[in-house]
Amino acid sequence: MKKTLLTLMAFVLSFGVCFANPKANPDEGMWLPMFFKQLNHSTMQKMGLKLSAEQLYSINNSSLKDAIVQMGDFCTGEIVSDKGLMFTNHHCGYDAIVSQSTVEHDYLNNGFVSQSYEEELPIPGLYVSFLVRMEDVTKEVLAENINTPEKATEEQIQKNIGELVVKYSEEGKYKVEVKPFFEGLEYYMFIYEVFNDVRLVFAPPASIGKYGGDTDNWMWPRHTGDFSVFRVYADKNNQPAEYSKDNVPYKPKHFLPISIKGVEKGDFTMIWGYPGSTERYMTSYEVSNTINISDPAVIKAGEALLPVMKKMMDTDNAINLKYASDYASYMNLWKNKKGELRGLKRLDVYGKKKAIEDRLVEWIAKDADRQARYGNVISDLESASKVIAAEPANQYSWYGNLGLMTSKTALTAFRSSMYAGMLESGQVPEEHTPLLMAALSSEIEDLYATTDLATEKEMFKAFANLLLTVPSLQEMDILKEYKENPDKFVNKAFEKSVLTNRKAFEKFAKKPNFKAFQKDKIEQVAMLAYALIAETPPEFEEANVKFAQAKMLFVEALRKMDNTLVQYPDANFTMRMTYGQVLDYYPADAVHYDYVTTMEGLMEKEDATNPEFIVPAKLKELYEAKDYGQYADKDGKLIVCFLSNNDITGGNSGSPILNAEGHLIGLAFDGNWEAMSGDIAFEPELQRTINVDARYVLFVMDKFAGAKRLIDELTIVK
Repeated sequence: MKKTLLTLMAFVLSFGVCFANPKANPDEGMWLPMFFKQLNHSTMQKMGLKLSAEQLYSINNSSLKDAIVQMGDFCTGEIVSDKGLMFTNHHCGYDAIVSQSTVEHDYLNNGFVSQSYEEELPIPGLYVSFLVRMEDVTKEVLAENINTPEKATEEQIQKNIGELVVKYSEEGKYKVEVKPFFEGLEYYMFIYEVFNDVRLVFAPPASIGKYGGDTDNWMWPRHTGDFSVFRVYADKNNQPAEYSKDNVPYKPKHFLPISIKGVEKGDFTMIWGYPGSTERYMTSYEVSNTINISDPAVIKAGEALLPVMKKMMDTDNAINLKYASDYASYMNLWKNKKGELRGLKRLDVYGKKKAIEDRLVEWIAKDADRQARYGNVISDLESASKVIAAEPANQYSWYGNLGLMTSKTALTAFRSSMYAGMLESGQVPEEHTPLLMAALSSEIEDLYATTDLATEKEMFKAFANLLLTVPSLQEMDILKEYKENPDKFVNKAFEKSVLTNRKAFEKFAKKPNFKAFQKDKIEQVAMLAYALIAETPPEFEEANVKFAQAKMLFVEALRKMDNTLVQYPDANFTMRMTYGQVLDYYPADAVHYDYVTTMEGLMEKEDATNPEFIVPAKLKELYEAKDYGQYADKDGKLIVCFLSNNDITGGNSGSPILNAEGHLIGLAFDGNWEAMSGDIAFEPELQRTINVDARYVLFVMDKFAGAKRLIDELTIVK
């Protein structure tokens, strides 16, 4: 890290007393690792941590951060051996497992166990990123606007970021990202090494990895073995490389030993990973929008689309394999938003946010300098919010987004129309033409490899029916035509579309005719959805800019008013650490949830008539014999999952949960239903992380699947 001690001290001081004295609840907060020593380490030591700050995060020496990887752009993984073995969640590996599954080799439902390096399966497109270092680049990004960040234009910011990316990428050796923090008050640069050869090594059957299915998603008690195993490969010099049969297992700077000592209530825990997004500094106006507009829109769209997809998936396993990953993702979002809406209302998050804003107004009014800088903040937030809330796109864009995501044919039509339009416009630089042509051609393979015609017709109808609920679209000719006879319309549209005739699609891809394609009825419906997403009036865009500028000043003012209100930055898929303890909770009056679940509870849920709760025969045999080996706890029970109060969100899936010695004790994979509003407002009494116990992971690999070669590769602490 190229940062002097003086610069670092200045940075810490710039945070004011709010960062000098983190508040008492250590369970809350997603902390940047470069500041552990200054902000968190002493508190963590008092709670039980036995590692030095240098052992946690170091630039020049091996440290714990070197074992944590960003998996693609969606999850977290951790290195658990000196041969690049990586653990993550089953649902993080879901796409990869599905991509290798066929009806004949159904790895999703039957599991996958490689018996040698040669049997490990390459996953095209999957990559992992190791953080090399992070650095404060606020001064470089904001430049002359360092003291007035709200005045920096997006053009200026992106220009300065672009220069940093070029400078520090070292001609492509590193991936460089610069991201805003605290609503754009600060900027940090993250430098990564990216490895593109990642192979599937082990996957439990879905009856273990997804046990409980959608029913148990977000729920406790949980009995899901949510894990999968991959391996990172490098070239013979241990450097990143594209896939090659000559590549060898990666030798990491650090890997995690795995503890089978078990957990007890109150034990210190850390979770490291890449949380995707939180909005802890949301205003009351944003909360109101979430409660009244955006969450209900997602819920309504899900109710219209998801049952149709599930009905078709249940008709045939081949269809299920094609749509399983998409369905799981959309169902997860839908259930999350249902829980979020429930939590926001039940916990009166709007009222709590409004109370803070009322305090801020009083604080501003007491000082002339504050009035000069912050006097219009609340009024600007309010006026901009009224414009945003009134714009139909604020609600119906969700219909367009989810509709396109669930109707793959419509999505292909939309993307193909975009590519063809750009090519025909004559405004695309000549050097970009091959890329657009290649993208258009790839749509063919994607569509035909991942769809079923009958399912696509049903999803298209559900999509069109959803669009018909949008007032501004009801009089559109294409939807009026659909409404007259939906079945006839869809059958004719699919029969005549170039998308559903492979030869015609291939011909179109070689010589795209944008004007002709605009007559395609599938394309016409798809573009209506796109209009909901993209076509917004100037006043809406202006209101968004006004709101963003006011929000920046709002957060700045909060930091100055109260040192407990703004302590850590919102999640943005950068490396964070959260610390807490193993803990139970009380979700409701007279209800208590223990902090562990066991094999006994798993068997109690068994239901041979429900695909979500089928227990594999081998697992039942092991249970009946109580053949848990070294993975049983002191009472002879096998722990499946446990709870902690660590602060996580989406993106943390697959994250390691570690004990005081830095040993892996489990994998974080979910939050709890009672705290679904936690991305906006952390609730310390309710918010819990659901982790699959490391002992259950090893038990499944060892006793259930017989993956002895992998067990022998691990460092197991007894």
